[in-house]
Amino acid sequence: MAERRFRVLIAKPGLDGHDRGAKVIARALRDAGFEVIYTGLRQTPEQVAIAAVQEDVDAVGISVLSGAHRRVFPAVIEALRSAGAGDVLVFGGGIIPEEDIAYLLEHGVDRIFLPGTDTREVAEYLHGRLGELARFSP
Repeated sequence: MAERRFRVLIAKPGLDGHDRGAKVIARALRDAGFEVIYTGLRQTPEQVAIAAVQEDVDAVGISVLSGAHRRVFPAVIEALRSAGAGDVLVFGGGIIPEEDIAYLLEHGVDRIFLPGTDTREVAEYLHGRLGELARFSP
């Protein structure tokens, strides 16, 4: 039996126009065996949620470099819930002060990766976490 390929959406919500990191993560995850969808720049939280539902993804990765992470992450999570995709794993990264990580985790983000994180660490986290969630889903 072939191992299931997990589907991951990489999103750049908000007005931030810097997407190099998001593209690096998207490529690294693709190379690690994930099916990856990249939304492109300047998406609204609702657009991210719609894409997540349409693409039937297992996880959404959010990249924020603009400083709007305390607003953007919870808004995407709420949009996912409103779209009936509240079970989608949300992770992310970018320029996020360490003191804000606890806030994001409390608001539904599963994991935050800071600049300099090895892309293999992100892939290993997703393989493990999504595999764990798949084992316990009905």
